[in-house]
Amino acid sequence: MINTRKIALEALLSVDKDLAYSNLVLKDVLSDNSVNNADKPFITALFYGVLDRKITLDYIISKFVKKPISKIAPITLNALRIAVYQILYMDKVPESAAVNESVKLVKNSKEKFNSAFVNAVLRNYLRQGVKLPEDNSALSLSIRYSCPVWIINSFLNDYGEENTIGILEHFLTVPDITVRVNSIFVSDLEFEKAIESENLHAEKATINHAYHLKDGVDIKSLDCYIKGLFYVQDIQSQIAVSKLNITAGERVLDMCAAPGGKTFYAGISSGDGAFITACDIYEKRVNLIRQNASRLGLKNIEYRVCDSSTFNNSLGKFDAVICDVPCSGLGVIRRKPEIKYKEDLNLEQLKTTQSAILENGLKYLKPGGRILYSTCTIRRAENEDIVRACLDKHSDYELKYEHTFLPTVDFTDGFYCAVIKSR
Repeated sequence: MINTRKIALEALLSVDKDLAYSNLVLKDVLSDNSVNNADKPFITALFYGVLDRKITLDYIISKFVKKPISKIAPITLNALRIAVYQILYMDKVPESAAVNESVKLVKNSKEKFNSAFVNAVLRNYLRQGVKLPEDNSALSLSIRYSCPVWIINSFLNDYGEENTIGILEHFLTVPDITVRVNSIFVSDLEFEKAIESENLHAEKATINHAYHLKDGVDIKSLDCYIKGLFYVQDIQSQIAVSKLNITAGERVLDMCAAPGGKTFYAGISSGDGAFITACDIYEKRVNLIRQNASRLGLKNIEYRVCDSSTFNNSLGKFDAVICDVPCSGLGVIRRKPEIKYKEDLNLEQLKTTQSAILENGLKYLKPGGRILYSTCTIRRAENEDIVRACLDKHSDYELKYEHTFLPTVDFTDGFYCAVIKSR
């Protein structure tokens, strides 16, 4: 019989130690044949729950220890977090089970000398409790919503208190998986029937050919996925590419194409009639795009390994350019909660890279061509400010569309996009 808490603990340690992406760590954990389907929801909830609420959990733990949180051994600390999370947020788990199982996790590890310490901390927490701060200062919001103060201050400056609180609440919700139907080969009705045949329900999204599936579905094991009936792409990303109105016969450049969603949208929406060049800096990522395009039956795609921050004259000129730049990722925290704990985002360097890629994108445009600039962050410094600075330098280009997707307004993850056209 597997120990679900131990699996969650090991996954959390992997994210902390290796700075690994949470979705990839969890995918590896759940693909192990020894993990039963019945246990996967609990492991997923515990793993993401602790990641989501780490600052809150550490605040509570700090009230019952004398040493700084950073000085607590890693297994011990994560065992404490797992227990406190269950006590505070998982009503169906008895408090005694949450405590006893975390004590056992430490007792059966190389940090077994800390088992009595874990037991004492958790028993004290159960006896005394901890009240979280209720005011709306940046520090209090940080503790309540488990988000670093600097991120909260950034949102407060850009969007004000009410929107910021709504955004922080959104970050702690469980996201759906959004998919887009491969409308070249299958209708929406045929897709719905195919999904239902695999005992799943797809909820229609607000735009054509898009559906929501509940998170936890093993997408790649589905027969209709293998057959290329759909691909995964967030709703706001689909809307963004749609604003380019790509048609058959046009040349399209996707400058930072991996994982490929925008390339696939361009190909499918044009009936595989647009001629697309998909670029990425890493060959492995380019190969992933190629494999998925093959699964979807898309043929008019050229694949190039290149650095989009450097102009490449050999690529030629294009009717449409997709410029989805590297960013801080602060719009998709609920999907990748580890993002908010990174201390090496190097925001100034990011802005330099974003500007360079956008400037290069303009050079690839034919007269009258248009470019999509997009990010999965909601920081104005990486979005509106970059686009405004670019337009200020280039009077022969005009802004045709711009939108910041906010969770509090659009009910999506945070996202920004702008379409710029050559006059």
